[in-house]
Amino acid sequence: MDETLVIPDDLAACQTLLVEQARAITEQSQKIATLEQQVQEQQLTINELMQRAFRHRRERYLEDPNQLKLDFGNTAEASDAAAGLAEAVQEAEIIVAEHRRRKRVSRKPRSEQLPAHLPRYEVEAPVPDDVKHCAQHGERKLIGYDRVETLEFERPKLKVRVTLYPKYICASEPSCGVAQPPREPGLVEGNRYGTGVAAEIVTGKCGYHLPIYREQDYFAGCGWTVDRSTLLNIFRASAELVRPLALYLRGEVLASGVIGTDETRVTLLLPAEIPEAHEDDAKSRRIHEVFSEARAEGRKSVSGRMWAYRSLTVPINVFDFTVSRHRDGPDEFLVASGFVGKLLGDCYSGYQGITLRSDARIVRAACNAHARRKIFDQRESYPLLSSQFLAMYQELYDIEERGKFLLVGEREELRSSEARPVWQRMRELLDSKAASEVLPKEKFAEALGYLRNQWDALQVYLGDGRLPIDNNETEQLMKQVAIGRKNWLFLGSVAAGERMADLMTLVSSALRNDLDVWAYVKDVLDRLLAGSTDYAAVRPDRWAVSHPEHIRTYRADERRDRAAAQHHRRARRRAAQRLPG
Repeated sequence: MDETLVIPDDLAACQTLLVEQARAITEQSQKIATLEQQVQEQQLTINELMQRAFRHRRERYLEDPNQLKLDFGNTAEASDAAAGLAEAVQEAEIIVAEHRRRKRVSRKPRSEQLPAHLPRYEVEAPVPDDVKHCAQHGERKLIGYDRVETLEFERPKLKVRVTLYPKYICASEPSCGVAQPPREPGLVEGNRYGTGVAAEIVTGKCGYHLPIYREQDYFAGCGWTVDRSTLLNIFRASAELVRPLALYLRGEVLASGVIGTDETRVTLLLPAEIPEAHEDDAKSRRIHEVFSEARAEGRKSVSGRMWAYRSLTVPINVFDFTVSRHRDGPDEFLVASGFVGKLLGDCYSGYQGITLRSDARIVRAACNAHARRKIFDQRESYPLLSSQFLAMYQELYDIEERGKFLLVGEREELRSSEARPVWQRMRELLDSKAASEVLPKEKFAEALGYLRNQWDALQVYLGDGRLPIDNNETEQLMKQVAIGRKNWLFLGSVAAGERMADLMTLVSSALRNDLDVWAYVKDVLDRLLAGSTDYAAVRPDRWAVSHPEHIRTYRADERRDRAAAQHHRRARRRAAQRLPG
């Protein structure tokens, strides 16, 4: 095919041809520009995925000082931005330098002695004849012993308690029948399994994340080969017994006035028969809707949700289970129950409208860790701006570290005097010309948009000393679900999810108070079986006061050491920043 361009002879035809060629060139240029933009966006996505896969998880940023040499013009805003970047880089260098040469925080000398309360037994080492007798002088005299203590371990031993219930009759009057003392209540029919067994099953699954088949192997190693269905029956009976206490703990959290919340996915198997929906029950309608949709799509499971509600004023964690991530979950737990106070969480849409749905009884506070992380993840796109924002967040977190051990009112005063001015500077930077010139399709624009959209919610913590700056401690509770989910994989029914939530409430609250979970769960089961309704006495923090022997004090020591090391590191950095030059 001959593609030689034929040039017409007349002027009008030539002009028409030129216009067509110019239009074609323009369209081609636009296509090229679009493709280049797509390539850039795809490269950014690839870079982000590579960072997620291979970068260090710790969010430490060290900007390249050479970025200061970039020409951003001679405007005042550019000069301020460059100065801010220089301060951020200098601060980062100080952090690294102090980290490298910082001396270890002095800790208690570690004792190698075995605990004194452990039982001991003595054995005498066998003595060869050539040690007892000397070839030249005959039998040697014993002058004493060297003691060597060796810790030994034996598998837990199961035992069977045989309770004898005497039977009495009237010898002269057989019609009186047989009289016996009342039977002890049991978890399952016949009282064949004690609360110690039940506490081990609950602790194993909810505390150590063991699936039932592994617990079966564990008990078999102790001499009891048991069916999995039996273990599940004991687990189910324990959950039913604990249900009133779980509801009491839920009420304590709701009454606390300040709650952090988060959720994570849990696989829920689809039942053989879809339960009916009841008009007056929103939860049953949601279950019916989710299961019907899954059945229509041919799926065998749905993505349920386990929600955590962590009180920020009383040391209790409460879990709740729903079949979906719909806002019905937090609405039923918080709005329908009449919760009044502040809710700290991420910017999930179900939380954002909760203030309106609760008639302003609930005030939503946003998590600053999310806002900071979005800027941190896109810092390479706009290093100048991101360094300034990150430096301001570093100031805010330094203020929080100094106010950690203050009273609520003192912490509010510290935030008002020092944190509010930082937020004012951040607002000015957010409204600056440099921030407004970020391209709308850039990922960094999304991070700035997050800051703008959640601006008021991000600052709610300033006026309430009970609120932390972020929701990290609540989000860490999701690990308790995620590790278990990786082991037991799924939940078999909605009822199983609710039972798991109740027992996770008990175990997680015990862990939060540094309790020996097994000892706590066993005592709770014993009391509830005996008919006690004094739930306040078995609230984990109060139970700890009356059972100090079951507190894991080493956990508190570990937290104290970490806090002291962090405080030392931040204080040294702040002191270095104040040095002249």
